Amino acid sequence: MTTPSLSAQDVARFLQKNPEFFSEHAGVFADLTVPHPHQTRAISLGERQILTLRARTRDLEWQLAGLIQNATGNERISKLLIDWCAGLLAEKDPSRLPDVMIQGLSRLFGLPDIGLRLWGLPDNAVPAQFTQDVSDILRHDTQERSKPFCGPAGNHEATSWLDNAPESMALIPLSAGTPPRTLGLLVLGSPDPERFTEDMGTEFLETIATLAGASLSRLLPPGHDGG
Repeated sequence: MTTPSLSAQDVARFLQKNPEFFSEHAGVFADLTVPHPHQTRAISLGERQILTLRARTRDLEWQLAGLIQNATGNERISKLLIDWCAGLLAEKDPSRLPDVMIQGLSRLFGLPDIGLRLWGLPDNAVPAQFTQDVSDILRHDTQERSKPFCGPAGNHEATSWLDNAPESMALIPLSAGTPPRTLGLLVLGSPDPERFTEDMGTEFLETIATLAGASLSRLLPPGHDGG
């Protein structure tokens, strides 16, 4: 009579159901060898487990290093953002706010190309360079946009506000007042097509929009409610 052979699954199920097997047969455990994961020689089961634990430890160390790096980067960005906001608050001449805003964002993002256009403000509230070259279509699209947009630049009208044609860009609508009134559009351009992508989060850019809009509200006439 032929004795049925055991499959690997049968052995695995047996060991799972009998965890005391190796403690009761310590000699078997000590004599077992398995292939080395990176070499051609065989090693003991205990040594193989140690290698596995070392690999897991290295993975955890890499993850921890990544978390530390991200935390350091976030701390730096937060400090730059606070410095930028402080600069806007400290500016005594409201007409200079667009320049101060762009210069601070250039340092914050490390971008040479940032564009800003404003509308619906009193005459001569800001230098003319910040109020020209804005079509009615763009004003309408900006008013309808509730959140910043990130993605390829393409032939978007706002790319003409930049010194160099960008590969990717972020469009940040600016508003102020209650209820909110659209004041303009901020454009961040980058030669890197992966700098601003459609799948990236916009929470940080929304914070920029909120702070910028609040600062620009100083350009509105006294008592203006944004309606």
